[in-house]
Amino acid sequence: MPSFARITLAVALASAMVTVPASAGTVTVVTSFPKELTQAYKSAFEKAHPGIRIEILNKNTVQGIAYVRELPAGQRPDVFWASAPDAFEVLAGGRLLEHIAGLANKAAPAKVGAYPINNPQGLYLGQALAGYGLMWNTRYMAANKLPAPRQWADLMKPAYFGHVATSSPSRSGTTHLTVETMLQGEGWNKGWTQLLQIGGNCAAVTERSFGVPDGVNNGQFGIGLVIDFFGLAGKYSGFPVEFVYPDVTAVVPANIGLVAGGKNAEEAKKFIAYTVSQEGQQLLYDPKISRLPILPPEQMGGKTPQGYPNPFEIAKRAKVQFDSDLSESRYNVVSALFDQTITFRLKELQAATKAIHAADAALAKKPNPKAAALLKEARDAAFTPVVDAGKVADKEFLAVFAASKKDAAVNKRVTALEDHWNTSARQNYERARSLAEQALAAAR
Repeated sequence: MPSFARITLAVALASAMVTVPASAGTVTVVTSFPKELTQAYKSAFEKAHPGIRIEILNKNTVQGIAYVRELPAGQRPDVFWASAPDAFEVLAGGRLLEHIAGLANKAAPAKVGAYPINNPQGLYLGQALAGYGLMWNTRYMAANKLPAPRQWADLMKPAYFGHVATSSPSRSGTTHLTVETMLQGEGWNKGWTQLLQIGGNCAAVTERSFGVPDGVNNGQFGIGLVIDFFGLAGKYSGFPVEFVYPDVTAVVPANIGLVAGGKNAEEAKKFIAYTVSQEGQQLLYDPKISRLPILPPEQMGGKTPQGYPNPFEIAKRAKVQFDSDLSESRYNVVSALFDQTITFRLKELQAATKAIHAADAALAKKPNPKAAALLKEARDAAFTPVVDAGKVADKEFLAVFAASKKDAAVNKRVTALEDHWNTSARQNYERARSLAEQALAAAR
């Protein structure tokens, strides 16, 4: 055999000897969770199971779903781990999850409030619990003489203009849950009117959900719309922040599931079982993680920190019984609508909102019927959703956004709709700003 061929064969054999055992003991986890959480679980699990290595692929929820969908069976990751129950319904609908009911922790209650902790069909498990609310930087609020908010509606007030931050539901599964909770709690039309007013008061729509708590922790933003663990992690890690659950909130599980067609199902099952065990649940109390366990405090071995939120008590008073089927059915519509009318048109929405606040302040000092009528027109133009409740209840309309964008005809139709929403939003905000400026002039 020629020397070059012998060298090539030797290298190939050596590579095979190195890579095959490594892949056989590796569990690949796709997750949207921050490094502080994933590293804690990776380290603790690998210590308890020396023969298994955990590989973390960090992707936002939407990217994670697409990643799993696009890979053929045998090449997919082993575990999907994220906050959004509707995302797991998408995977379940695509037959991309395996049954794992036998891995559930039997000490966990069946429900939190009226919501099942584990998927009734056994396709995924609740691994932690989460609610949605507001975090704020206490030093920032004091410096700007701002009162602490308590409800979503507080963030529509003129005092908070330029002090709020959020992410986009298309970029963050946790933000999608926050937005969907508001829509389910208030109803579609009122919920979007509220979201548009809050959006107009926002200083930024961040690239990732992490950008909101990071910005509030360091004082870049005053207030952030977040899933609870972002606010609690900041507070318990020593940042000058506080967190509150509004009345319109929900408590739902963050979930973990076994991907169908993964490489190492048996090792993956061990990891999933570990995350829902008492030992795995106690890791949630790490100040950098600060999540709510699926186990009640009395099942946590006396490890619950004093004053720590009890999700089962929060669920009792929460006004939203989250409907994951409803959320899943309009998942893509909500994400696209938010981006076309808020994310991509933030400057125009901010300008319209600022002008409306100015006219409102002038009218409070000097009432004027003509100015009041103009201001009402401005509000209607800026804060009425371009897709109403009747349209989003249309199954044919929803089906367009649920279909694959790889279909050229579907992609063309979706793009046309999104372009129409974007153009309508721009025109509405420009008209609203003009009307508000007219109202201001009339009030003077």
